Amino acid sequence: MTPKQHNLIVRSLAGIVFLTIMVGGIVYGPLSMGLLFTLITALSVREFCHIVSERGDVSVNSFICSVSGAYLFLAFFGYMSGLTPTPAVFIPYLISIIYLLVSELYLQRESPINNWACTMMSQMYVALPFSLMPVLAFLTDPAHPSMGVCYRWIFPLSVFIFLWTSDTGAYCFGSLFGRHRLFERISPKKSWEGSVGGAFVTVIAAYVIARFDQSLTLPQWIGFALVVVVFGTWGDLVESLLKRQLGIKDSGNVIPGHGGMLDRFDSSLLAIPAAVVYLYTLTIL
Repeated sequence: MTPKQHNLIVRSLAGIVFLTIMVGGIVYGPLSMGLLFTLITALSVREFCHIVSERGDVSVNSFICSVSGAYLFLAFFGYMSGLTPTPAVFIPYLISIIYLLVSELYLQRESPINNWACTMMSQMYVALPFSLMPVLAFLTDPAHPSMGVCYRWIFPLSVFIFLWTSDTGAYCFGSLFGRHRLFERISPKKSWEGSVGGAFVTVIAAYVIARFDQSLTLPQWIGFALVVVVFGTWGDLVESLLKRQLGIKDSGNVIPGHGGMLDRFDSSLLAIPAAVVYLYTLTIL
């Protein structure tokens, strides 16, 4: 077996395991979704802190940032699910942010402003988008408001289905027809043809979902899909720019053959907030 064949097998098996964990964790129930994304949030924040701290002028407390990010997710989870209905659940997170800012006064590091910027980016760019997953997942049924909050896994899962189908379609169409670069300065391999093809495949996925779930009308599902595709593409490009600035190829090696956590979830970091805004616009959330 050649190294290329071995890498393909490893990548394929890791991809199957990744998809199984993601789909199973979201569909199985709120507890499994909560545990899964608490872990994803903590690992992703930790990875971000690690790669930015490799710069000589940046030093970020990855442990506190990771714990704070995981807590932010849990706070949203508790608040949206009704387990902790009081906004006071967010106070410990605010205290941690204050600590991360004030601590630079006493650490006497070379560039506190860079440390502040990267620390806050770990929360705004990584932790906050994942923490919005419970906003997508926990809804009050308008037809039965007295029943309280219900867990609707279709919306958070749909975000990832749309991202996965978009990536697959973009790769296939881009490989076959790609001629015009989408953003050559940042990602030379992406093409307009691939992006349009990915959007087309994602619209088909939205049509299939709409046949089985009537939470949204068909035009609303298609709009949902296109919002995820557009912002997912921007999310991918943002992470590509980040890696170019840091001079790295992959953000990590947590997933064999697939790179790090940020490499796997880069698109979702902008797609999840965009999905929340879109559904709020439709008054679904």
